[in-house]
Amino acid sequence: MTSLWKHGLEPVTGTTIEAGASHEVVVVGAGITGLSTALMLVRSGFDVALVEKGDVAELATGSNTGKVSLLQGTTLSELRRHHPARLVRAYVDANRSGAEWVADTARELGVPATRRTAYTYAQDAGGVRAVGDEHAAATEAGVETRIVGVDEMAQVPFPVARAVALDDQLALDPARFARALAAAFVAEGGRLHTRTPVRRVSVMGTPTVHTDAGDLSAHRVVLATATPIMDRGLYFAKTSGLRSSCVSFALEGDAFDGMYLSTDDPSRSIRVVREADGPVDAPQLIVGGAGHPVGREDSALALMDELVAWARQHLPIGEETHRWSAQDYRSHNLVPFVGTLPRTLGRVSFATGYAKWGLTNGPAAAMRLVSELRGEKLRDRPRWMTVIGTRLTVPADLAQGAVENVSVAREAARGWAAAESTAVPVPRPAEGGGVVAQRSGRPVGISTTGGVTRAVDAVCPHLGGVLSWNDLECTWDCPLHASRFAADGTRIEGPAVADLRRLDGGAHA
Repeated sequence: MTSLWKHGLEPVTGTTIEAGASHEVVVVGAGITGLSTALMLVRSGFDVALVEKGDVAELATGSNTGKVSLLQGTTLSELRRHHPARLVRAYVDANRSGAEWVADTARELGVPATRRTAYTYAQDAGGVRAVGDEHAAATEAGVETRIVGVDEMAQVPFPVARAVALDDQLALDPARFARALAAAFVAEGGRLHTRTPVRRVSVMGTPTVHTDAGDLSAHRVVLATATPIMDRGLYFAKTSGLRSSCVSFALEGDAFDGMYLSTDDPSRSIRVVREADGPVDAPQLIVGGAGHPVGREDSALALMDELVAWARQHLPIGEETHRWSAQDYRSHNLVPFVGTLPRTLGRVSFATGYAKWGLTNGPAAAMRLVSELRGEKLRDRPRWMTVIGTRLTVPADLAQGAVENVSVAREAARGWAAAESTAVPVPRPAEGGGVVAQRSGRPVGISTTGGVTRAVDAVCPHLGGVLSWNDLECTWDCPLHASRFAADGTRIEGPAVADLRRLDGGAHA
């Protein structure tokens, strides 16, 4: 499954790690946060290395919808229900700064983009109140939204009961933008190491990033890995892993502009891609949805089928061209976590919890991280950095965290119980299928992909959750803290840093 943005792209070529390499800062992760941070740092005169497990923009950054907007569904009204107005305004100001940086940098680097109106809309009467709430929260926070009249929405072919709009937002190709950031970083003296998995980071003595290709020492380390790959601070328990999918189609009939996101479930995200802001010769339509907590859906494929059926019912589309999925993390208090990781002697920084709005939150996080690494005094930083950096945990945060941790405990128990109910050998799974069984009391994952049946240890190496089979992407996903692995056990993403142990035959009949 490859996104529209990444189809046909050659991998970005990095350099090999030299023995004894040392830098002022090592950034781990070449998504929007890592790329933005690395480029800002090298432009500030730092000696920087950027290390990436796979390719540039391999995961969420290259697999989103390319929307750069301050109108983010119902984000602002949800924030306002749990936090004071000044924090919501600070969140807006942070995202505005991030959006402006993206727009300015895209223009500088020659990445095409277009200005669009963003819409948060209700699909039926049940979502109308949420539209009004978002407009009220946005207006209070200084965002110039407007309630949309029926005439303006008459152009769209899908059901709309009410909508709030924000003009002059940005649409671009996120993979092309990321690759441009990487090229600029290298051109200005940065060292880029792709295809280099990081296994651990040590902080005693000289901070060291340990990779499969050798070690890198640094004065400071930045973990820009969607969720931290170090457990200090327990941020895996303060966020929830969310997975969602997109499908792109050839657009037929009358084209319509705008970037749309529904307030009600099942969520629908819609954007037209044109030659001026994407890798297409003729307009295509991206439809997003099928959201679910990682590893907790019985059939991600069924959710994708439902999404495609909805698109064909309501939209002027032709041939399906691409389908893909992405993962992000949502903090329980709804505000991204950015700063220094606890118990690292102030040497490791991180960012996580963008709730699917990384194209604005990622650069904003980079600004905060760079400000701290440069040693800027609080009085010299933008006010939004200070407000967000000193927010308090409120009862609603604790309640949401408690609910999620109960869900994690329930998933842990259910996974082990389900595995124990079936012993190997089991029938060979059909193509694209996977099943968890137990052998000598240990869960085993058996799957068949590409005509090959494999068996792996089905226990997540992070904290021992029993993995579940993702029938859409043919991966093993952890329902506890959202680590994911390929069918052969290779780690893809999440707080786990080790691959799954591959097992010998005998697990299937």
